[in-house]
Amino acid sequence: MAFGQYVNLDFDQIKTSIKDYLRANTNFTDYDFEGSNLSIIIDALAYNTYTTAYNTNMAVNECFLDSSTLRENVVALARNIGYVPRSRRSSRARVSFLISGLVETSTLTLNSGIVCNGSGDNTNYIFSIPENITIPVTNGVAEFNNIEIYEGNYITQTFTVDTSLFNQRYILDNSFIDTSTIQVKVKPSSSSTSSITYKQIDNIVGVTSTSNSYLLQEIEDERYELIFGDDVIGRKLTDGEVIDLEYLVTAGKGANDVTSFAFIGLISDSNGVNYSASDVDVIVKNTSYGGSDEESVESIKMLSL
Repeated sequence: MAFGQYVNLDFDQIKTSIKDYLRANTNFTDYDFEGSNLSIIIDALAYNTYTTAYNTNMAVNECFLDSSTLRENVVALARNIGYVPRSRRSSRARVSFLISGLVETSTLTLNSGIVCNGSGDNTNYIFSIPENITIPVTNGVAEFNNIEIYEGNYITQTFTVDTSLFNQRYILDNSFIDTSTIQVKVKPSSSSTSSITYKQIDNIVGVTSTSNSYLLQEIEDERYELIFGDDVIGRKLTDGEVIDLEYLVTAGKGANDVTSFAFIGLISDSNGVNYSASDVDVIVKNTSYGGSDEESVESIKMLSL
């Protein structure tokens, strides 16, 4: 019997097949009773063949999209047709911050980064904003009205382009990223103060050799990799350029329906004076909503087949 015929047999069937082979060979006579040495060898051979056949069958299954089960394999197969699975999405809420009794200042600035601690289902969640927000002070009162805040922490990461490396990769260190929040800026050097914003694309229609764009793909451990151009499809990065990244790491749908928020951010005035949480009244406009987990394996397979 050829090895491939063992794939769909169980252990007892494989053992019987080996015994049938021995019966057909007159050189073997000491095998068909318990305790014989050859019987023990038959058990070992049958177990080894069964294990190898099972592993081979499972490995072959992972080579095809409709039968694969491991997320990394499903994502890799879907990548062949250009499909990028949806990442986690951050839950968001709308709040207002009110500060009164202000003197000797004309503006207040709500600094980017962490701004609120949200409480829900006996769990705390951090909420952040991506950019500074500056408002005027009127009659000693300032209100950051209807500000959209995002659950999670904003993470920064930097790469320096090194053309001496054969295959330099730009892999984001963290899992559970909301890819819709990724911001990519490229500087000519580490000392440069100017930068160019790069935009994510999901197809190459309209992309030229000078387009400031990048592709995104999911890789192992639910992390993501950025792929830049080659001077044919998109501009190719040059040696010494610096890539500055910012993105949000989120808890996904777990942070939905948070109703209570406490200010833990940083607000400063035009004179550089900072205001603490006790100076800020938080008014909740909308409880948190819209958070979701990364796309499931079943969904990836259904949309890719």
